Amino acid sequence: MLNDLLFVNAAQIVTCTGPARARKGKEMRDAGILTNTAVAVSSGRIAMIGAACDLLRAYPDAEVVDCHGGVLTPGLVDSHTHAVFGKPRFEEHELRAEGFDYMEIAKRGGGIHASVRDFRERSEEDLFKLALTRLKELASYGTTTLEIKSGYGLSVEDELKALRVIGRLAERQPMRIVPTWLGAHEIPHEYRTSEARRGEFIDLLIKTLLPKVVAQGIARFADVFCEPGVFTIDEARRILEASRQAGLGIKIHADELKPCGGAELAASLQAVSADHLAAISESGIAALASSNTVATLLPGTMLFLGKAKQAPARALIDAGAAVALASDFNPGTSPTVNFPLMLTLGVSQLRMSLAEVLIAATANGAAAVGIAGEVGQIAPGFAADLALFAITDARELPYWYGARLCVGSWKAGAPCHPYESGSNLNVRPPEAVPTG
Repeated sequence: MLNDLLFVNAAQIVTCTGPARARKGKEMRDAGILTNTAVAVSSGRIAMIGAACDLLRAYPDAEVVDCHGGVLTPGLVDSHTHAVFGKPRFEEHELRAEGFDYMEIAKRGGGIHASVRDFRERSEEDLFKLALTRLKELASYGTTTLEIKSGYGLSVEDELKALRVIGRLAERQPMRIVPTWLGAHEIPHEYRTSEARRGEFIDLLIKTLLPKVVAQGIARFADVFCEPGVFTIDEARRILEASRQAGLGIKIHADELKPCGGAELAASLQAVSADHLAAISESGIAALASSNTVATLLPGTMLFLGKAKQAPARALIDAGAAVALASDFNPGTSPTVNFPLMLTLGVSQLRMSLAEVLIAATANGAAAVGIAGEVGQIAPGFAADLALFAITDARELPYWYGARLCVGSWKAGAPCHPYESGSNLNVRPPEAVPTG
């Protein structure tokens, strides 16, 4: 039985209150920042928001969480990660510095193929232990909900192994885990020898692997990497339509490196999200703006790849689309557990406002994994997924870039990143941080 909790003495509370769905366009302008306010949690849910004296009277036996003048936000929702993998791919970082691009590295046997070879050799237990350590790091930056994709197995048994690991993490981790099947992450080398063999792999995904994924009962979504050189529009449509018919929600990696109509496909299929979008076309922007599909942007990926062009967040929001931010945590193109860094990039690289990045990292991230009615805002009835940061103003969260400012996080009132009432909770005043 969870104890009732009272969060008091916060300098600000970022509520992100609003409709229990993705916020579109102008709706992203208000993050609902309150002062002189406390939050009561009962049975793992937000019970009341109001003056501390009123909440103390209503919940006299509650455990008091002193925020020490920090900023309380909804727990951050990282709606796109590949957190279950084996070894890192740091050697590719150097190759990019020498001028080799993503597709050239893949042709040399690097990229996703390198992770697939390594993944297939590892035991389920090994992969679980590696991921468990990473998830603790993710939680320490304020992330309380994490989508995790398979996609480094690319065979029937190895994809099911990946999903079993994600399922075990969901059972063991205090974080909220959303499992996604990404069997269509790449065409394995053994199926690239001819068009006929390529077709055999598509059939394997749809006719053999998909039924086993559904029977396994772990994955909530299916995803496809739709990109020239990977899966075509027609192949992506076949896989996604079959997945939806089988009972899975659908997401899509779309228009990351070249415009190929992935965003338009996502909108036409009413996918829950279209992710990446650095190369989205004008028609793709219009299609997402007129749909309920969330545009999930991954600015850390383009930064790490050394790309000058980021996804057009400003154009998407101004057109009326719903935008989310996510880390794309993976071993090759975004090896970071620091989700607040994505907020920094959202402001500095994508030209989003503070309110827009806060909504993108909470309510819209929740919508991008189909749980906007459960998490993503601090409002009565919602799960008490919360993050406390040692700052005095929400504007500092994207400002102190790279800093780990989270001093506690909770999923449904239970600790994700342990809160300790010690010196680490002292809010760091601006003058304590070296300036340049």
